[in-house]
Parts: sequence; C-alpha cells; structure tokens
Amino acid sequence: MAPSVPRTRAAAALRMKQIAIDNQDRTIRCLRAQLATERRGLATTKKELEDTQVDLEASHKVIAGLTEIGLSMSKKIERMKVKKQKVRANHVECHQKFQARIHEAEDSMQAQHLLIEALVDEKDSLLQTIHGLQEANNAPAPFDDEWEEEPEEEPEEEEIEDIPLGEGEIDDK
Repeated sequence: MAPSVPRTRAAAALRMKQIAIDNQDRTIRCLRAQLATERRGLATTKKELEDTQVDLEASHKVIAGLTEIGLSMSKKIERMKVKKQKVRANHVECHQKFQARIHEAEDSMQAQHLLIEALVDEKDSLLQTIHGLQEANNAPAPFDDEWEEEPEEEPEEEEIEDIPLGEGEIDDK
C-alpha cells in the first residue's frame, strides 16, 4: 500500500474532517478579510456621511442666512415702494397746486390786462373829451401825443461798510 492512502476508515474520515476544517478555516479567513474590507468601506462611507452632514448643516445655515437677507430686502423694497408712492402722490399734489397757482396768476394777468385796456380806453375817451372842450373854448392843447417819459431811477444798492475788528463790539453791561 502506498503511504498516502489512508489505512483505515477512521483515518480517512479523520482526514476528510481535517480537509473540511481546513476549507472552513480558509472560508472563515476569506470571510473575515471581506468583513474587514466591508468595515473599512463602511467606515469610509460613515466618514463621508458625517462630512456630508456637516456640509448639509453649513448649507442650511447659509440658506437660512440668505433667506433672512432676502426677507429683509423684501421688507426694504416694500418700504421703498410705499415711500415712492408717497413721493409720487406728493409730487402730483404739488404739481396740482402749482398748476392752480399758474391758472390763478394767468387769470390775474388777464384781469389786469382787461383793466389796462379799460383804462387806456378811458384815457382815450378823456383825451377826446379834453380836446373837444379845448376846441369848443378855442384853447391851446396842453397835451401832445408825444409823451416825455421820465427815466426810471435805479435804487442804489446800500453798501455795507467794513467794520474793523475790535470796533463796534457790543457791550452787554
């Protein structure tokens, strides 16, 4: 018999059990290696998840800050719109007041123009009456059609005299 051949059934069964245990041992080592690899992968994934969570929290803070800024800007815009409407309303009111003043001034100027025309007509009528009376009395005409206008005097501007320093002080006693 060859030395590698098992001599008895018990030895063969023992050898089969040893091979099975060796195979299980190899499988266990292989599974442990896979488990270690999976744990390392899981640890990496967990670290990435934590980093992502930190990034997400930071993003939420930024979004909250931007939302707050946006709300603040919206409020400011609304206040500016209200202010703009008030300014526009004030402008319209002022414009209407100025238009009323302009119409009032135009009406006043028109009334003055009519008054001046009436006075000129009355002056012409009075001059005709005077000429008629003078012709009836054979008196010389005191008025010519040529009027000598007196030059208008321009008011002199008051000069402010220079007061030297130290003079003209007010004494409160």
